[in-house]
Amino acid sequence: QVQLEESGGGLVQPGGSLRLSCAGSGRSFSSYPVSWFRQAPGKERDLVAAISWDGEDTYYAESVKGRFTISRDDAENTIHLQMNRLKHEDTAVYYCARDATMYGLANDRTRPIHYDYWGQGTQVTVSS
Repeated sequence: QVQLEESGGGLVQPGGSLRLSCAGSGRSFSSYPVSWFRQAPGKERDLVAAISWDGEDTYYAESVKGRFTISRDDAENTIHLQMNRLKHEDTAVYYCARDATMYGLANDRTRPIHYDYWGQGTQVTVSS
């Protein structure tokens, strides 16, 4: 059984930074791509960033390009999302999800059917 647990969320002022982490358990975690999604109140869940199984390929939504960086530390079974220059509109619950395609690339797939495990989410609030 695979479990994902997000951490690192909190309250930050506009322009500030946060680093989210997604700790994965279970065998072969490092063999799968992982994505970060976010969901703001009253809105759909949106894809933010993705990283391939080997960390060589990444994907970013246009709204976060140049500000967010996704990375993976397979020795720690952890995916990080470094978020810089945060804006009010980045406020949301952030979720990590494991792509169901072993040895897959980073991609912009958003349909839940493509992901087999999800974390519980961590709240990020950007406010002055």
